[in-house]
Amino acid sequence: MDVDLPYRVGRRSITGMDAPRKSISPTPGQIALAEKLARGETFMADDVVTLSVDRYVDETRHDAEKKLLEGMATPLVPSTLLAEPGSALAHDDSGRALLITRDQHGKARIFANACAHRGTRLLDAGDVVEGRKIACPYHAWVYNLEGALVGFPRPDAFPGLCKDDHGLVEYGAAEQGGLIWFSPDTQADFAVAQQLADDFDAIGLGEMRFFQRGTHRIAANWKLVIDAFLESYHVKRLHQGSIGEFFADGMATADCIGRHQRFAVGRVDYDRKIDPTDWSQLRETVTLTYHIFPNGVLVLSPDYCNVMMVHPGKDARSCRAENFMLVPGDTDPSLFSDKWERSWQLLDKGTFGGEDFRAAALCQQGIDSGVRKEMIIGRLEAGITQFHDQLDELLQARS
Repeated sequence: MDVDLPYRVGRRSITGMDAPRKSISPTPGQIALAEKLARGETFMADDVVTLSVDRYVDETRHDAEKKLLEGMATPLVPSTLLAEPGSALAHDDSGRALLITRDQHGKARIFANACAHRGTRLLDAGDVVEGRKIACPYHAWVYNLEGALVGFPRPDAFPGLCKDDHGLVEYGAAEQGGLIWFSPDTQADFAVAQQLADDFDAIGLGEMRFFQRGTHRIAANWKLVIDAFLESYHVKRLHQGSIGEFFADGMATADCIGRHQRFAVGRVDYDRKIDPTDWSQLRETVTLTYHIFPNGVLVLSPDYCNVMMVHPGKDARSCRAENFMLVPGDTDPSLFSDKWERSWQLLDKGTFGGEDFRAAALCQQGIDSGVRKEMIIGRLEAGITQFHDQLDELLQARS
């Protein structure tokens, strides 16, 4: 089923209705994590545990994980990537050739990127394109952004062909909390998207402006990339040359929203007395990070936000990470674009690309050597155990 609720992108409602923000303050859950952090509480497991490394190399398991994700509702892109009605985007990073549109009524839709005539790809991957219709580059069959076939040349060559029967293949799509979610099933249950909507609406995710997008091909299992965002133990070490100086060592609190995980990571002055109901003060001392189960990550920095989707590759030792940087929608880009560009280069090329993703690849190389059969998960890395337990449970239920 489609979830079609009013929301905002930028400073206007794209559903045609006046839909003010649901929240201008942090949610009670966000505030509670910040208050725990200010008291010096830290999210730690009771014991040290081990994980078998087979989960990162076994191709049978990898195929099972891909099938699991393909059958689930998963986050795909931020809403603001297609900010205006009458826009479309080809998207391949999930492993499917998808066509994402925002129709003239502001509704987000997802289709197979293939013409009904000869299967030709309609749009190439790249930037968002604007227009009311999409024409196949091969024979100029034309579709509207609701997926309907509206015309084709020489109809006399196709006697009896009914346009109504030959629209684009449509998939399930839902929009919640500033994210567009995807499912191959048009009747999919998108309740998992709703679970995070209050938090993401409070952040104002749907009102932010898209700034940059980058895709990374990583020689590592997709879970190794996700693992890096489920613990803060590495921050002062791995990121000592980039962002490490801004954070306290291993100070983080966490809880769960359904299968999703929510973290409040302490910056260097995390214990400074603030009003946790004020976003500007909260974001100066706490970095909120979300694991959007199973393959999404959101990191909220003081004046921008990164949303990342990690897609399993064709084999167990590869994946693609798509990183989006969103900036405040109510600011003048000409005043801050240089600053945002520096932040983008620092995070996408440095912290993420040069450190987190490189560490995942190095971890994969070490696992592939076959020397270690298990990895050790410390008490500060409990989020990793939580993630893998959830994934194992779902895989077992399908077996």
